[in-house]
Amino acid sequence: MLLIAAMAALSNAAAQQDQSAEPDGQYYQLFAPLTFYHGVAQSQLSLSDEEADADVSQAVNDALMHVYLDRPDLVEVTQSEQEASGQLRQDIIEQPVVQSVEMVEVGPEPQPAEPEAEPVEVEVKKPKFWKYKGDGYLQFMQNYVSGNWYKGGESNYSAVGALTLEANYDNKSKWKWDNKLEMKLGFQTSRTDEIHKFKAHEDLIRYTGKVGLQAANKWYYTLQGLAYTQFARGFKANDIRTYSDFLSPLNISVGLGMDYKVEWFNKKLTGTINISPLAVNYRYVDRRYFRSKNDAEVEQFDWMPSRYGIDDQKHHLTDFGSQLTAALEWKISDNVTWKSRFYTFTSYHRAELEWENTFALRVSKYISANLFLFPRFDDSNRRDDDLGYWQFKEYSSLGFSYNF
Repeated sequence: MLLIAAMAALSNAAAQQDQSAEPDGQYYQLFAPLTFYHGVAQSQLSLSDEEADADVSQAVNDALMHVYLDRPDLVEVTQSEQEASGQLRQDIIEQPVVQSVEMVEVGPEPQPAEPEAEPVEVEVKKPKFWKYKGDGYLQFMQNYVSGNWYKGGESNYSAVGALTLEANYDNKSKWKWDNKLEMKLGFQTSRTDEIHKFKAHEDLIRYTGKVGLQAANKWYYTLQGLAYTQFARGFKANDIRTYSDFLSPLNISVGLGMDYKVEWFNKKLTGTINISPLAVNYRYVDRRYFRSKNDAEVEQFDWMPSRYGIDDQKHHLTDFGSQLTAALEWKISDNVTWKSRFYTFTSYHRAELEWENTFALRVSKYISANLFLFPRFDDSNRRDDDLGYWQFKEYSSLGFSYNF
């Protein structure tokens, strides 16, 4: 019945109320346990004509008064009793529920604290344009030399030591300068040789230098210089004559051309190939005669420079022509490496060709075995009855090796 009366009163008040108005807290009186409120009776007995008496609060009061008059038995408690027990909030009854908004000034956004700067050590490294490397070995061998080998020697069992040093400059832009020094010296003994207790069978001092200016990706304009001689005197078995010596001969060649950088088979075959259409070859022989240091009469021996294509009573020979040089290294497997050097020079009147091949088998970190094959052609020498202008040298060895 209370709800029916309230709905009727509210329907009349809603017609007069602004649709956007928000209801106040007195609505709860319709749904709370029925209580006798003092304000309901006061609103009915008031003589005021203010417009506020016709709002929703008045409608609620009218509904409650209707119930008080028609069904007073439904009223359980009075307002005074609820106030005494502290169960009734006056602010809800007398005041509408209004949201209180307090405006505050917006402060600046918090900034992350900057860490304290710590001193940092800066190390500036200069680019390394120079690269150094080398290798050496000391090995024992079985050696074969053809009878007409131009420096002498014979087949035998012997020992040899070698050292190779390289210092290469590359500014990573256009210029490069390669330097390579090879030194090799081996001695042998022979039971059949009644004159010489020791003979040098492997003897080499060779310098190769190249200055290059990059022309394309792997091509360089190159000026190449090559010089080589030997350490000691060269003999043949049971022969007192000296066939070669320090600066006898000395070969110097200079070539102008192009240099190609080889990187084939996934960089397993590397090296350089130099083509010099313009080249000059200079050969010098210091020793005059084929003689022994104990010989007093030298006239009975041949003029030594003639053995190397130099005219009688002269010590040097200069040729202009073309040359080709190739230095390659092929890593066949982790333990097998092939190093090859090919050199040829022609003055279009004479030709000289050398092809050195070294097959190295690495047994362990410091032990390796070598097989060396060296065919050579030189038509400035005297022609041999068996091999003509060809010469050949071979040896195999086993011993210590070290790379650095």
